Amino acid sequence: MTLDGLRLSVSWLSVLPIPARRVDDATCRQAIAFAPLVGALVGGSGALALWGLTGLGAPPLLAGLLTVAVLVLVTRGMHVDGLADSVDGLGCYGPPERALSVMRDGGAGPFAVVALILVLGIQAVSLAELSANPLVVVLACAVGRAGFVLCCRRGVPPARPEGMGALVAGSQPTWLVAAWWLALFAVAAIAVDWHTAIAVAAAAALLLAFTHHVRRRFGGITGDVLGAASELATTVVLIGATFA
Repeated sequence: MTLDGLRLSVSWLSVLPIPARRVDDATCRQAIAFAPLVGALVGGSGALALWGLTGLGAPPLLAGLLTVAVLVLVTRGMHVDGLADSVDGLGCYGPPERALSVMRDGGAGPFAVVALILVLGIQAVSLAELSANPLVVVLACAVGRAGFVLCCRRGVPPARPEGMGALVAGSQPTWLVAAWWLALFAVAAIAVDWHTAIAVAAAAALLLAFTHHVRRRFGGITGDVLGAASELATTVVLIGATFA
């Protein structure tokens, strides 16, 4: 792996202006492999926000809501946009071409609105309960971006021949997928608690089912699907951590 892969991953998945000097198929594959590290960086900004707001005496729910806002801003809203588009596509009747057309349209339909309210609301409420342990935010965001690696594993095709999905679909070897998820499971079990470790495993299972469904529904993955996977996995981990 090269620094260009890490640079591209940072510029893709955050607001930090760190462009890669070289962008090709190999660099794109490496960028996905580095995604969990960038997720931890993004989560660090959220953890800092939650810690600071709590220290200033903000009510827990307000601190949770503002932390979600920080995470959305740091990622340019890209992942929540992917969630909205993916849910609209999945809720569309018709063949894969029709669903992909709805996703490209960019407008937020009723399915998207409900999904955003539920996911972001659950994240905010969970963060309110986790204000005493903001480092869980780092883990949750790293797991969310590990969803990129899982969804781009070997054998998963792109839904269309253009776009981000076409660049990275099927690019991640199975050993790397397993290594990232086992490492994050171990971190959760050792540094947090077994509830959170189970949540990491549940997030992996959810994304396996999600990937299977979008392959059947869309024919493969897209950049929007990756964003949706990230938000879903992050949310599952935050929910699990609240049971500690």
